[in-house]
Amino acid sequence: MARSIAEIKNSLVTQVQQDPTLGPLLTSSSKVAIWNLWCFVVAVCQWTIENLQDLFKSDVNTIISMLKPHTSKWYAQKVLDFQFGFNLPADSDVYDNTGVDDATIAASKVVAYVAVVEADKFLRIKVAGTNGTDLVPLTNAQLTALIAYLQLIKDAGVKLLVTTGVADGLKISADIYYNALVLNQNGNRLDGTSSTPVQDAANQYLKNLPFNGVFTLQNLANVWEQVDGVTIVNIKQASAQYGSLPYTNFAVYYLPDSGYLRFLNPNDLQLNFIPYSE
Repeated sequence: MARSIAEIKNSLVTQVQQDPTLGPLLTSSSKVAIWNLWCFVVAVCQWTIENLQDLFKSDVNTIISMLKPHTSKWYAQKVLDFQFGFNLPADSDVYDNTGVDDATIAASKVVAYVAVVEADKFLRIKVAGTNGTDLVPLTNAQLTALIAYLQLIKDAGVKLLVTTGVADGLKISADIYYNALVLNQNGNRLDGTSSTPVQDAANQYLKNLPFNGVFTLQNLANVWEQVDGVTIVNIKQASAQYGSLPYTNFAVYYLPDSGYLRFLNPNDLQLNFIPYSE
């Protein structure tokens, strides 16, 4: 980034004053002193060169951005930039928001989460919105508009599969060995501050997973063991499903097809609380 003329001139003046040969000779503090004027002239020349370099760099970056193949991150960012109900200017992949207030722009950005997954012959783009407290699928109208938007801006020849859906379902059965000084046989805290601390920790863990992140039983067990009063965790069974498919057991990890994972029904998390004493 180009420095200002004053910054460059001050740097030159400092170097002159510190020079063992020039310093003792050029002592005038007058702004019209010959040596001071020459510093100004040189500063203007240097400022011009630095600005030309900035312009050149900007032009080169623009050319590169136009020529390079778009990456998965580019597609993800473009999906997040999508504005529902707004038209794109001709031959542009950037919205013209001139005169549009920030609140309206923010409300139009209906995609809150996106993951771009490379398949064999296409890019799958998973998306989700938010209702303020949790993830939700896009509406049919929003999904249709998003697909039309991507068709306008995508690279020629690239096939896209854009999907949105409700959370994948998760079922867990586990033994929770607990400290009887902290919890009771139902998993309630004895001090009355929470009736479902273990269940709350599991639900929060699912919400904290990155979109399209891998769910692991080991990490869930680690989260549970951080809950006050939980001593040992034994996860006996785990299964998951997406769409209309049946639940399928898994032993180590699960990657949600929709991008996120939830207990869809109250009985999907079965916990057996067992008192434990060393």
